[in-house]
Amino acid sequence: MWMLRSARSRGPLGALVTAGAGGLPPGLRGFVQRLPATGMKEEPVLRSGPGSPPPGTGVMKSVRQIIMSCKTELAALQKSEPRFHPGLAIVQITDDDMLEVKKMAEEVGLHVVHICLPEGTATEELLDEIMKLNEDPKIQGLVLPRSPVMSNEAINAVIPEKDVDGITDVNLGRLVRGNFDECFVPPTASAVIELLEQADLCTLGRKVLIIGDNSSQETALQKLLQMEGMTVVSCQWQNRNIKELLNKNDVIVVTSPAPEGLEEDWINADKTIIACNLSDLSSSFKCQAFQQDEPRSPHDGIGLLTAAMQIKNTVESSTRWLKQQQHRKWNLRPLKLQLMSPVPSDIEISRAQTPKTIDVLAKEIGLHPSEVEAYGSKKAKVKLSVLDRLKEQPNGKYALVAGITPTPFGEGKSAVTIGLVQALAAHLGVNSFACVRQPSQGPTFGVKGGAAGGGYAQVIPMEEFNLHLTGDIHAITAANNLLAAAIDARILHEGTQSDKALYNRLVPVINGERNFSPIQLARLSRLGIQKKTPDTLTPEEVSKFARLDIDPSTITWQRVVDTNDRFLRKMTIGLSNTEKGFIRETQFDITVASEIMAILALTNSMADMKARLSRIVVANDRKGQPVTAEDVGVSGALAVLMKDAIKPTLMQTLEGTPVFVHAGPFANIAHGSSSILADKLALKLVGKDGFVVTEAGFGSDIGMEKFFNIKCRASGLKPGVVVLVATIRALKMHGGGPSVSTGKPLSKEYTEENLKLVAEGCSNLQKHIQIAGLFGIPVVVALNVFKTDTEAEIDLACQTAKSFGAYDAVPCQNWAMGGKGALKLAEAVRRAADQKSNFRYLYDLKMPIVEKIRTIAQKVYGADDIQLSAEAQSKLDLYVSQGFGELPICMAKTHLSLSHQPERKGAPSGFTLPIRDVRASIGAGFIYPLVGTMSTMPGLPTRPCFFDIDLDSDTEQIRGLF
Repeated sequence: MWMLRSARSRGPLGALVTAGAGGLPPGLRGFVQRLPATGMKEEPVLRSGPGSPPPGTGVMKSVRQIIMSCKTELAALQKSEPRFHPGLAIVQITDDDMLEVKKMAEEVGLHVVHICLPEGTATEELLDEIMKLNEDPKIQGLVLPRSPVMSNEAINAVIPEKDVDGITDVNLGRLVRGNFDECFVPPTASAVIELLEQADLCTLGRKVLIIGDNSSQETALQKLLQMEGMTVVSCQWQNRNIKELLNKNDVIVVTSPAPEGLEEDWINADKTIIACNLSDLSSSFKCQAFQQDEPRSPHDGIGLLTAAMQIKNTVESSTRWLKQQQHRKWNLRPLKLQLMSPVPSDIEISRAQTPKTIDVLAKEIGLHPSEVEAYGSKKAKVKLSVLDRLKEQPNGKYALVAGITPTPFGEGKSAVTIGLVQALAAHLGVNSFACVRQPSQGPTFGVKGGAAGGGYAQVIPMEEFNLHLTGDIHAITAANNLLAAAIDARILHEGTQSDKALYNRLVPVINGERNFSPIQLARLSRLGIQKKTPDTLTPEEVSKFARLDIDPSTITWQRVVDTNDRFLRKMTIGLSNTEKGFIRETQFDITVASEIMAILALTNSMADMKARLSRIVVANDRKGQPVTAEDVGVSGALAVLMKDAIKPTLMQTLEGTPVFVHAGPFANIAHGSSSILADKLALKLVGKDGFVVTEAGFGSDIGMEKFFNIKCRASGLKPGVVVLVATIRALKMHGGGPSVSTGKPLSKEYTEENLKLVAEGCSNLQKHIQIAGLFGIPVVVALNVFKTDTEAEIDLACQTAKSFGAYDAVPCQNWAMGGKGALKLAEAVRRAADQKSNFRYLYDLKMPIVEKIRTIAQKVYGADDIQLSAEAQSKLDLYVSQGFGELPICMAKTHLSLSHQPERKGAPSGFTLPIRDVRASIGAGFIYPLVGTMSTMPGLPTRPCFFDIDLDSDTEQIRGLF
């Protein structure tokens, strides 16, 4: 007989007892010697009586072959991916012996995580362990215990990709459907089939009876036996016809305990019995199966075969996982558009489309379920672990959408960005991602209204895109204001306490011990104090450590709120008696103007974000040295508040193509682009032949210049093509047309053909093409077509753009037609991206700050020179003395002109650019000179957009958003 071991029980199994034709001799009495403690280094010895197979054959030979095959396959995987080291997690609660599974896994080369939970472990605790292992990318297989806590909930908590026991409902469903490429055959079922094949019993027409409790194991076995052409019947021990069934079938497989007192003469001598557990047979069966003096080890025979099948499934899981990491063309299902004319409002278009659920979209683009955190059914956060999983995959092609100097209405860069991606992904079948900024609540309820693109080229659902989204802006508001509160609180406490009292409160005695926190130890190190025990500091060191000595007049950190509120532009704080006379003037900024927003957009990782947050300079001390967020002791808390905001948000376009929405920095005082992390994730997901299209704020003189000189320096990414958005309306304005302002109808010059204005206005287009040329990137002009534009005007603008050096210039009708209206643009962008580019930065970071400013003013804006105010020069000298002289420059100027004067249109020249002030965002990593007056807190107009915004109390539908 052979000792068997079940995949579910991990305990000793029964015997394969055969007699008669095609079976093993009824007198076979043998057992498999237990493996040596060192693992399966040697061929196990089969000891048997007369008529037994020779040593080295049968079960143990199969086990050995499986292990050696797994070892070879895993070695080949690791040769192709040297950093790949897959793991098997074994969860154990009872005393079930898991030693052989562990030894086999280690011999094959798997990393083993053995988790031993105590008796009495609750289902909830087991679920917690399963969830952790599901999310661990280093674990490719998960073996669960047989225990009362193994409820269906616990079993089905295992993700199918790691279910190497093959016991989840999803896995079983795939097996029953015959989808063997995506399922795992339960190891016990595989072991039974292997035994039958060795005994030459897997033959067409042979009858098999399965006696058990209708478990998933039985269902899988029944399916496999039927595929072998065998006739399979299953029943329970309580079946009153069981004696007849036992005698009618050739092979009997027992999967549940037999009742006591079952008469042994019920079974004829020529039957083959496979028991999946010794306790599954009655005592009479055991006597028939064994000689009582036979040594029986729970580690022998089919137990090892079952364990080997678990290892085989784990290696197969590893192979599948590694294959999934390789780039492949997306299985993207585009959504169809129902185009209407005239084009309805943006929100009507958005509501008319039924988006895919976010888990479906995530799967289509190659994201794993464990990498996606759903926020409802239409949006989700994507974990940064994707970058580690895909680190060896080549990046896709990188396209930047910029624009000419816009009218106050904007020229549709976002709509072109979305339309281009819809054309590439939904119509041309190219893996393509859009990366856009998150809109601020301020403009949504203020002047501009909600926006997510426009017409048939927008992000959906529009309401969710514009309102709250996944809470990133709220997280930034909370973090920013925590730092602001900490600054004023520290000034108050330092001003009202002695050195000793202040120190004792900063480093209190807790549970009889006094210790520095890690952030305090870091401050001590920066101060040159190497002591780590609080009571050893001298009075001078105590004072140096405890007092930041902030000069209130130098505080640059403001509070923020994501609402347009002009009455917060200047305010006095500290008027309450409890603030003890610590009164100062300050202001609120809008949240998207916070340096933390810029940090979120420019960070490359969680560690990088923490470092940037710690470097934020909030003020100077009275000696002129910078005071940072880490000095205040709050940088760790800021990181905690930002831990979810750092993950990009996945949404979709109207045509079901993927979009990352992440970050929303101002394009004036910050760099005005969505996040580096979103771009990097998207570039990996699209693969080397795919496209990532992202957008820069305002015109190329502001958004694109900062994108290249600031964002690309921080990311190390190099775009291959620039899409420059222009409109006939904007060209006419730059050609001398009447003024354009929001809230007023356009003059007839903009609604009727006027080739002269278009031709004159192309000077602005020419300048922006030249600006892109400064960075060595090919330019494709996208002429965003309005219904009032004529063919002659469109042809004139496109031909002129090409004569100015654009690689191509094409009209776009994505607003009215979606991706179909941007097909010409998509083809032009693909051709341009194949051209050899020579990307370069505009200036060297080692240049003096003033020379970097001058370079931008002269080469980008067209100024003759710059003029620094005394205050600006003083700030420059201070930043250089503080060690910030080699940061890039982020110019803060109007977006309505290439110059500093909004009324100067076209391509102004012969002017001097005034620099009235210079500020620094050290955490974000740039110096920003202020050109003219720059408001960081917009105000509400006489009639804000909120007059039109309402909620239907019955349907909860939002009205009037855009």
